[in-house]
Amino acid sequence: MSAAVKELIGFDELSKIDIRVGTIELVENVNKSNKLVKLQVNFGSFMRQILVGMQGERENTQEIVGKQALFIVNLAPKKMAGEISEGMLFDIGYEDGITPVLAQPEKPVPNGTRAG
Repeated sequence: MSAAVKELIGFDELSKIDIRVGTIELVENVNKSNKLVKLQVNFGSFMRQILVGMQGERENTQEIVGKQALFIVNLAPKKMAGEISEGMLFDIGYEDGITPVLAQPEKPVPNGTRAG
């Protein structure tokens, strides 16, 4: 069964979200967490550390190293398990209870390319 569509928003609200393509260069477990991993993501002109709750969702979290994915890069930094997250990974499936997969461009594009 499909989830209900969320409430309508205006284009002005949507335009505030900065979604960019980045390449995941490093994946490390977060010491104080049994769920979080720390990603080092290359956005071309800048790097970001982004925390993601994917331990236990994948047999091998290293399988995403070198892959491009979509990220929100203008979220306020958030401290989790003693580490700072500087953005959010877009994944597909978590909210619907299926094993998440990365939201990815169909072919390689330059790091930092904006979505939308």
